[in-house]
Amino acid sequence: MKRRSVGLALVWAAVLLTAIPLTACGPEQTSAPELTPAAAQDRRTVTVMTHDSFDISDQVVEAFQEQCGCQVQFLRSGDAGLMLNQALLSKDNPLADVIYGVDNAFLSRALAGGILEPYEAPALADIPDVLELDPEFRMLPVDVGDVCLNYDKAWFDDHGLAPPGGLQDLIRPEYKGLTVVENPATSSPGLAFLLATVGHFGEDGDYDYLDYWAELRANDVLVTGGWEDAYWGNFTYASDGDRPIVVSYASSPPVEVYFAEDPFDTAPTGVVVSDGSCFRQIEFIGILGGTGNRDLAERWIDFMLGVTFQEDIPLKMFVFPTNSKAELPQVFAQFAEIPEHPVSIQPDAIEANRETWIEAWTRTVLR
Repeated sequence: MKRRSVGLALVWAAVLLTAIPLTACGPEQTSAPELTPAAAQDRRTVTVMTHDSFDISDQVVEAFQEQCGCQVQFLRSGDAGLMLNQALLSKDNPLADVIYGVDNAFLSRALAGGILEPYEAPALADIPDVLELDPEFRMLPVDVGDVCLNYDKAWFDDHGLAPPGGLQDLIRPEYKGLTVVENPATSSPGLAFLLATVGHFGEDGDYDYLDYWAELRANDVLVTGGWEDAYWGNFTYASDGDRPIVVSYASSPPVEVYFAEDPFDTAPTGVVVSDGSCFRQIEFIGILGGTGNRDLAERWIDFMLGVTFQEDIPLKMFVFPTNSKAELPQVFAQFAEIPEHPVSIQPDAIEANRETWIEAWTRTVLR
């Protein structure tokens, strides 16, 4: 590692595990902080199916358990796509009461699968309407994050080159060989960045997203299998690599500051947040059909959308809460960069075209 501790590398690896294709044998059950045998006796259990990067503070879960007089069990089920597949395959005999972590790239598949029961949670009143993508309230928004280009500020200062201001800059001659991206077929942020280019450049007209990717290839873009290889293996700020531009998250700068061995006055990395250069990922929660614990499922959703849980999200999963009443930690409030106009593509359009877009990208960039 070039400028930070191994501890921070491990944190980011855990947070962004959904960026890595998983071939896990099956879901792993983990309980929230254990109650004593006497306290646990006769307590009902609500089971929450999650992706592997789910994380929250023990004391937050303990607060819910005390509030509801129940036990929480987390069923970690691989990355978001694998988790959803398991939920669909177990439709007639659901593995959990609640599913969390389906994002807008897979939302339409979840809704079409007939695995969810509607629940119009009271906390939706405090969540912006723009994040509520299911009008039938089968999936409710929990957190949001933006996939954007990140850059190494010191590298650009040292080389007397202005950081990129938008997607078009990456194909200019002076930026040749400076960018590393992730393969959208194997990486969640890689897919999100591909969607950003589809939304920004379109599929028709004289110049479309594939024309852009062809020019990126000609300008020596580097493609890795996942976020870890891109960020920790090739990004100049995080490694001995030679790429000062990387596809990552808008929350990367505050994370770098928060876990830095030495304090920063300003974030060491920057984010390109110009119009249409980022893709916004929204993660949802819903009640699985057939649950025998409908009341506990509703209470858990209310809790996840409530202020106590929402305020714990940024420094545990390094994304933003959806509840407008939740206050951000100081490091996020000071160093986070939020794009005002990220790319937006309807979930049903993503579901209908995702594989076609990936296959076309593969032909253009890798073959």
